[in-house]
Parts: sequence; structure tokens; C-alpha cells
Amino acid sequence: MKKAARLKSILARREAVLMPGTPNALFANVIENLGYDCAYITGAGVTNMYLGAPDVGLITATEMTEHIAAIADSVQIPLLVDGDTGFGNAINVGRTVRSYERAGAAGIQLEDQVFPKKCGHFNGKGVIPTAEMVQKIRAAVDARADDDFQIVARTDAIAVHGIDEAIERAHRYIEAGADVTFVEAPETVADLRRVTAELPVPQIFNFVYGGKTPPVAHADLRAMGFGAALFANAALQAALLSVTDVLTSLRDEGSLDKVRDRLASFEARQQAVRKDDHDSLEKRYS
Repeated sequence: MKKAARLKSILARREAVLMPGTPNALFANVIENLGYDCAYITGAGVTNMYLGAPDVGLITATEMTEHIAAIADSVQIPLLVDGDTGFGNAINVGRTVRSYERAGAAGIQLEDQVFPKKCGHFNGKGVIPTAEMVQKIRAAVDARADDDFQIVARTDAIAVHGIDEAIERAHRYIEAGADVTFVEAPETVADLRRVTAELPVPQIFNFVYGGKTPPVAHADLRAMGFGAALFANAALQAALLSVTDVLTSLRDEGSLDKVRDRLASFEARQQAVRKDDHDSLEKRYS
């Protein structure tokens, strides 16, 4: 089964599949090695790690596509990829979809924020008119080569207009051809229940540690019928904390003696990058 079809099947189960986010191929390898069914390439994470900048619309389509290609080349699990606002109007969205699909994505998430966008859990967001986003979704659907390539339409309207408007927008996006919708940053469990109860296609739950949406037990998300439970930057935040702790100790102590338990072993590092596979290839072609 092709990766797009696999992602479609995973989301259609509505079992709130755990979908960790990755900003690079190394973390994607770890996700796959741990047995996850799919992963998410996070625009915020790529922006943070590649540019050292906040998620405020700075990453480009070209930079994202290069990351997709590297990650898709490294893992076999299907990848849903953050497409932000599509990097322009409906015409730009079509080109973005074609580029993402060629690079190895199994689906794209597009959002209805104004450009430059902001992290979904930042204040001060704005959204474009519903009709404009409908045309972007239509362009995305028309541009994909594989009908199973998943078009995920995200709305950030809760922050601007409230939950009723967000759900109404999601309905319009489904009518335009979105396979999945993603109502960003609900602030109550009651609103989360409304999302899955009132919208007919699979839904994305997005948990941002420290963000606006409350934590919900995985069993409850499954009971609500979410298609995926997205933890877009859990790996990045874990890595950032560990790097800070280890390098602080190195600065203060002049050695790694006090933080050895925070370091992956040399062997674990090589396993994460699948050095054994490369060794096998070297023997094969020597």
C-alpha cells in the first residue's frame, strides 16, 4: 500500500492514532524505530531547529520541501506535513501540494490564517475569509496526483470568531474537498467533543505542551473518535531541555561526568542513524 493510502486508512480508523512530530530525519528515525504508525513534519519545529526562529511564517516552501525529501528518504512510515498557509494564494497552494507530494509527503495540512501566520497557540492571529480558504482547498485537491494524498484543512477561527464559526468553516472546507479537518486550539473538552460529533470527516487533536488546549487522556480521544492525536513538538521540547541541561553542566563542570545519564550511548546513536544498514551496503558494493 502506498504511503498516502496508508495515512488515509490510519486516519479513517478514528482511533486517535498517536502522531509525533519531527523537525528532521534523525527524530523521524526514532519515531519509526519505536513503532509509531505515522509522523508529522512540523513547520514550527523545522523553523525552530533550522532557522532558530519562532513560528511566525518565516520558513519557505522550498526549505520545507527539502526537509520532506530528507525525512521521507529515511523512513517508511507515512508523513503528514505542515503546509502553513500554502505559501501564497490558491495558485501557490497547488504548486506547494505538487512539491510536497513529489518530495514524499503522504498528506498536507493547510490553514486559514492570514500571512504571515503564527503558531496556533500564539495570541494575535488573524484568518482569511472562508471563501478564500475554500478556493485554496479546491486548488489543493485539483493539484494532487494521488487521490489518496490527504488534504487536511485547519481552521484557526476559534481564536478570532469562536467555536461556532470554526465548526462552520470546517463544514465548508469539507464541502470543498478536504479529507480531514483540524479545528485548532479548542480551550475546553466540551468544544473538543463538538468537533468530532458535528464534523463528518476524521479530525486532528493537537496538544501543545503549555498551549491553549487542555490535556486529554488518549482513551478519551479515542472515545471521541479523533483520527489522530498530534504531538507536534514533544520531541523537540524534550531535546531542547536535555541539550540545555547537558551543555550547562559541561560549561560549569568542564566535563560530562554529572550528566552521563542524559546522553544516548555511542551505540544508540549509531542505531538511530541505522549504521548497520549502511555497513551492509558498503559490504555489498565493495
